[in-house]
Amino acid sequence: MTTARNPVAADSSAPDHEAMLAELAQALRRVRGGDLKVRLPRRAGAAGEVADAFNDVVALQERQHLDLRRISRIVGRDGRLTERLDEEGLEGSWAEGQRAINSLIDDLGRPTTEIARVIVAVADGDLSQHMALEIDGRPLRGEYLRIGRTVNTMVDQLSSFSNEVTRVAREVGTEGKLGGQADVRGVAGTWKDLTDSVNTMASNLTGQVRSISQVATAVARGDLSQKITVGARGEVAELADTMNSLTDTLRLFAEQVTRVAREVGTEGKLGGQAEVPNVAGTWKDLTDSVNSMASNLTAQVRNIAQVSTAVARGDLSQKITVAAQGEILELKDTVNTMVDQLSSFADEVTRVAREVGIEGKLGGQAQVRGVSGTWRDLTENVNQLAGNLTSQVRNISQVSTAVAKGDLSQKITVDAQGEILELKNTVNTMVDQLSSFADEVTRVAREVGTEGKLGGQAQVKGVSGTWRDLTDNVNSMASNLTSQVRNIASVTTAVAKGDLSQKITVDARGEILELKSTVNTMVDQLSSFADEVTRVAREVGTEGKLGGQAQVRGVAGTWRDLTDNVNSMASNLTAQVRNIAQVSTAVAKGDLSQKITVDAQGEILELKSTVNTMVDQLSSFADEVTRVAREVGTEGKLGGQAQVKGVSGTWRDLTDNVNSMASNLTSQVRNIASVTTAVAKGDLGQKITVDAQGEILELKNTVNTMVDQLSSFADEVTRVAREVGIEGKLGGQAQVKGVSGTWRDLTENVNQLASTLTTQLRAIAQVSTSVTRGDLTQRIAVKAQGEVAELKDNINQMIVTLRETTKKNAEQGWLDSNLARIGGLLQGQRDLGEVCRMIMMEVTPLVDAQLGAFFLADSSDGGVRLRLTASYGYVARGHDVTFGPGEGLVGQAALSRRTIRVNAQPDGRLVLRSGLAETPPADLVVLPVLFEGELLGVIEFAGVSTFSDLHLSFLERLVLTIGLAVNTIQANRRTEELLAQSQRLAHELQEQSAELQRTNAELEDKAQLLSEQKANIETQNREIELARLGLEDKAQQLTRASAYKSEFLANMSHELRTPLNSLLLLARLLAENSEQNLSRKQIEFARTIHSAGSDLLSLIDDILDLSKIEAGRMDVEPTEVRFDEIRSYVEQAFAPQAEEKGLDFQVRVASTLPPALVTDAQRLQQILRNLLSNAVKFTDNGAVTLRIGPAPEHAVFDVPALTNAQQVIAFTVIDTGIGVSDDKLSLIFEAFQQADGTTSRRYGGTGLGLSISRDLARLLGGSITVSSAPGQGSTFTLFVPDVLAPDAVVAPAPPSPQRAGLPSSLLMPPMELLPQPATAPATRQLDGATVLIVDDDVRNVFALTSALELHGMTVLYSDNGADGVRLLAEHPEVDIVLMDAMMPDQDGYETTRQIRRNHRFADLPIVFLTAKAMPGDRESALAAGGSDYITKPVDLDELIELMASWINGSRGEEHS
Repeated sequence: MTTARNPVAADSSAPDHEAMLAELAQALRRVRGGDLKVRLPRRAGAAGEVADAFNDVVALQERQHLDLRRISRIVGRDGRLTERLDEEGLEGSWAEGQRAINSLIDDLGRPTTEIARVIVAVADGDLSQHMALEIDGRPLRGEYLRIGRTVNTMVDQLSSFSNEVTRVAREVGTEGKLGGQADVRGVAGTWKDLTDSVNTMASNLTGQVRSISQVATAVARGDLSQKITVGARGEVAELADTMNSLTDTLRLFAEQVTRVAREVGTEGKLGGQAEVPNVAGTWKDLTDSVNSMASNLTAQVRNIAQVSTAVARGDLSQKITVAAQGEILELKDTVNTMVDQLSSFADEVTRVAREVGIEGKLGGQAQVRGVSGTWRDLTENVNQLAGNLTSQVRNISQVSTAVAKGDLSQKITVDAQGEILELKNTVNTMVDQLSSFADEVTRVAREVGTEGKLGGQAQVKGVSGTWRDLTDNVNSMASNLTSQVRNIASVTTAVAKGDLSQKITVDARGEILELKSTVNTMVDQLSSFADEVTRVAREVGTEGKLGGQAQVRGVAGTWRDLTDNVNSMASNLTAQVRNIAQVSTAVAKGDLSQKITVDAQGEILELKSTVNTMVDQLSSFADEVTRVAREVGTEGKLGGQAQVKGVSGTWRDLTDNVNSMASNLTSQVRNIASVTTAVAKGDLGQKITVDAQGEILELKNTVNTMVDQLSSFADEVTRVAREVGIEGKLGGQAQVKGVSGTWRDLTENVNQLASTLTTQLRAIAQVSTSVTRGDLTQRIAVKAQGEVAELKDNINQMIVTLRETTKKNAEQGWLDSNLARIGGLLQGQRDLGEVCRMIMMEVTPLVDAQLGAFFLADSSDGGVRLRLTASYGYVARGHDVTFGPGEGLVGQAALSRRTIRVNAQPDGRLVLRSGLAETPPADLVVLPVLFEGELLGVIEFAGVSTFSDLHLSFLERLVLTIGLAVNTIQANRRTEELLAQSQRLAHELQEQSAELQRTNAELEDKAQLLSEQKANIETQNREIELARLGLEDKAQQLTRASAYKSEFLANMSHELRTPLNSLLLLARLLAENSEQNLSRKQIEFARTIHSAGSDLLSLIDDILDLSKIEAGRMDVEPTEVRFDEIRSYVEQAFAPQAEEKGLDFQVRVASTLPPALVTDAQRLQQILRNLLSNAVKFTDNGAVTLRIGPAPEHAVFDVPALTNAQQVIAFTVIDTGIGVSDDKLSLIFEAFQQADGTTSRRYGGTGLGLSISRDLARLLGGSITVSSAPGQGSTFTLFVPDVLAPDAVVAPAPPSPQRAGLPSSLLMPPMELLPQPATAPATRQLDGATVLIVDDDVRNVFALTSALELHGMTVLYSDNGADGVRLLAEHPEVDIVLMDAMMPDQDGYETTRQIRRNHRFADLPIVFLTAKAMPGDRESALAAGGSDYITKPVDLDELIELMASWINGSRGEEHS
């Protein structure tokens, strides 16, 4: 503690009063300088009491200062929000100050605690918490309200993000629904990037899994031509490569198996082997199994083919010896049995043929045991053939023996056909001929040999000489004939007995000689015939040489016929046997298309039919077996059965065996297919249960084992997936025992995937947990590839972005909160000096400056001077500090209108002084304070450290706010001064007018004294002239005051309409609830906001109307107005309101009135609306009545338009409301006045309605009267002329941009009647259009963008004119421009002129969308090149229609 001492020595015995005061002053200066350690020495008496009181005050101040430092450190740095200042021992303002600080800590701490609670809940994963926007019943405001809404929005977005990501993860990871996308609306920055990353991951996984699924499904369906072509990385890429490799292996395996099956089953090429390189495990086993099956089938089929070929070649000694099982074994036994039966059949047929054909043993029968079917039929046919041949040969032999014995009475009678029948006929003919020959020979012999008639019948008995010689000769002839006949008989007998070795040797001559020669020739010919027939029979019957012919030369007649018959028989047999052999050979070779076509009869015909029938059955059998084999083996159609009709025996057994084989294969393959299909579909609960043997049994066991392993593999993978993907248990490993090959690799891959994911997810979770706890220094360092690597990089980038964003948000929050705080402090201020001092005290320490100065612009001396008005830490120089433009840095900043920044040098010229030291500043900044380009002042700050970019940005934005506040205060001051001056001038004008009237009266009284008082009159005239000039000067001042007032109203209208535009637009969009995502309560909130904004807009319009009326700028447009239209409008507008309050509402129109009157319809409706709305508002029960009729005949008016009117119309509004007392009747027509103007008044309103109505009535050439009684009601009567004469109308000014047509209350329908969003024609016309918005107010841009994008438009945005021109040049596709008028640097008018200078945009629609709603603003916009003009707040429907008309050219055509 230090003690202040007076440098002048004091007398200790008698303290000097002056020294004590000097010491007190010095101590007070040190206290003012911030030194709270100073104390006054103790003294006696009154000086001691003063010293003690001073010391107590300073100690109390020091205690409060230390408490503030302590509470600042504890609350601000340590974060202990429960700490409070101690109020004990303090009273009065000290205690109030402590309580205010404690209340401030409460007010700061509770929202902070609420924010912390929500953030902790978010960090803990609880996204259901929201920050309360009311604390202890008090709603949050300002920055806390913004932070609260921001936090709640963040929580909602995080919750939406979490829900969407969880939904996508559940759909993709659990439900298997691919293609899902996280739809998180309203997010941006990192969360949008995260959402996009999640969606990209889901999209990539969807594409990859669908591609893998498509290929796997194609493989399961047997389509091995497809491959995974989707882009992938990491393990998914490995999986894709594995699947593609598997598909290649399967395709190669299928091609090889198909080739072997085609070669073996279709082409008949045996011995083929499937060559599938680089396979292992199950596929190698399957390949080996197929090859083993092909090898076994090859050996078996080759053995069967060998035996069949041998059988076809007649070698029945061979049998099938290859090892076989199942149906092949049955086929083997069947073929072997068939060979045995064929061998037995051949042996018996050969024996019968040998006995009959060689040994001549007739009657033999083939005995073939155990045969049936065709072979039994063949055996019976052979036996029948042998039986028939036996009976036929024996009959022929019997007849031949009879002939040989000379019995020519017998003939062959046995049944025969074919050549045997011809033989029978030939022998019978021969017998007949022989009988005839014998008769002739007998006759001749009798005649010649017995009767002696040789050529004659002369019986010369007893003659001699020649006749005796003749007789002797006959006798000699007879003797000779006898010897000769005997010799001939001997030879013929030998011939008859088959001995063709004898000949006639008797001597003979003549005809006997000829007979001898003939018989001998016949014997030779018969011998030759027998040799030839024997040779042919041997060749055909024994040697099997067909085609042989008997060559008997020199025969004729019967023998020639016999020879021809024998040759014909041999030729027929040759053709028949060769045809049968040809067909049999074709059948043996598998050609079942040939049949026996040779002509045949008898048993050969039966044999032909039998063989052809056998071929048909074999062909049918082969077709059916081939069909079944094709359906089963090639087409994969199981369940087919061979249908061979008409077969029996072995062929029926073969058919049944084939069908049995097909049935067994069908059941086995279907069972295997069912199981494999179930496996392909993920059902691992099925197994092959069908009975099987051999390789099928092995295949069954292999598939069942595979299913078991797959089931175990699936269970383990599912468990790991459930633990990792659903339960969140990381580190799990799949344990699949007994697997190898691909399944072992898959298991290891799954385990490696789970392990890698565990490591990566734990690293990501660790970093994410740190981030949620606020630690943004962590990074994910785990190794990763593919999408996980991208996720890792994204999260690391997210952390960096979050860190930067957090820093930026903190800086932006500091910037916005302090701007708002300073702006709040500036509101309501009226004293410029106090504002400057407050800015220095608040802003200088806020930007870490130690020196500050505020120079205000002063133009009172004619020139602009910058005068030091307030400072911080600046030691006064003892005189005013002023600068002119260009003088020093302050003057230069004022002249250039730019910020000047100087890095100060430690030269000692400028120092920062404290009580202990002097420090040169390190940085200095000078900023001009401007408003719309007008210089209002300069602010200078200096500090011992360099100003940060945040502080400089804060200062640059702050000077805009300060400029607006200073301009507002100066404008208010000027307005007040002008109002006071105008009132003073009006009072002076009234006094001078009275003086002039008195002067005129005196002049009239003293007219007769004009000549004498000429000099006085001239003097008075000069005085009057001077008074007139003074009045003109006052009038100009009043005009300037009115201009200031209009400027003020224009600025206020602009500043109020600008936020109202976004407020009403956004409230309407919320109330329409186009996305159907708001509750009824929230929609009601939006409607309330819109209603309140509409009321505020109505108030602004009323104020503007009042100002325009006072300025004489209100225009009227007389038109014909029908009374029934007035009645309809009034009933439509007020009947529902009256009905809602339970009032009786009536409109009565007198029948004596004309159909219409001529007046301004809009102004008339405005007056009636004001009168009726007041009547309904101030009436709680009873009735409200509007009477329209002629004015009373006795009524007297002081308005010329009413006096001169042909008829006066009275609009009388009668209510039974609260009424108005007599002393308030004149007050209610004043602006901003009501009968009850207290703060506790029951009824709201601005008090402008009746004032505006009265002035509007005057504009319409009418007046308003009122009569009322408290508690009984009021009667307001509007009198207007039936025709508004032109001379009664104020000269019309240019039309105001006020929305024309119906009153403002009808322009925007009540929110509860707002239509549901629908696609209007204008909306459809604007769909796809591009609009450029040039506006510096982001709130309006946001509201307009939200509304226009809902109508299908593309919105471009620029916040200043220069950027708007550049953006328009970059986007020539812009269809329309919405232009704001008031913008910094370059306003909307200059921007429009710059756009119009570009010929490309000469016809581009530019619509001014501005809050400037004063008279003349529309003309200024159109003169600058605007196409149209609409005021804020905009009617969205009107804006849409206006834009549609311009874009579609209709508006352009109207203007042309």
